[in-house]
Amino acid sequence: MADLREVQSVIDRGGHRAVVSAVRADGSVHSSVVAAGLTRHPVTGEPAAAFTSAAGALKLRLLRERPQAALVFQAGPHWSSVAGAADLIGYDDPYEGVDTAHLRALLREVFSAAGGEHEDWEAYDRAMEEQRRSAVLIAPERVFAM
Repeated sequence: MADLREVQSVIDRGGHRAVVSAVRADGSVHSSVVAAGLTRHPVTGEPAAAFTSAAGALKLRLLRERPQAALVFQAGPHWSSVAGAADLIGYDDPYEGVDTAHLRALLREVFSAAGGEHEDWEAYDRAMEEQRRSAVLIAPERVFAM
């Protein structure tokens, strides 16, 4: 099994776009593209792969029902994946130990880890609240890289 340094190497070479997969109730897989990166869980401090999602997204609904996900990053012929349990922390996904101020900081951190930059963080915070965004943090239980 690879480690997260190899995942970061793929991200550094290919960017922060990743395919996230979650499982539907019938066992089929739903996949979509997200901007993602590596960060630390705000409560446990453990490493995590992370992205944010707007409240109405199918992936977020599926992850609420079955909190397991996989992210796959690609850089040319190289790829890496991180799969494991997903914690959701957001405006509609409260999490013990994360208040509104910590949530704002977490959403900024995940955005930055996913390669994002912003000139007006207060406007960013307002947009995240309006979109009822949640951070999705995936524990690296299975990590592969090629």
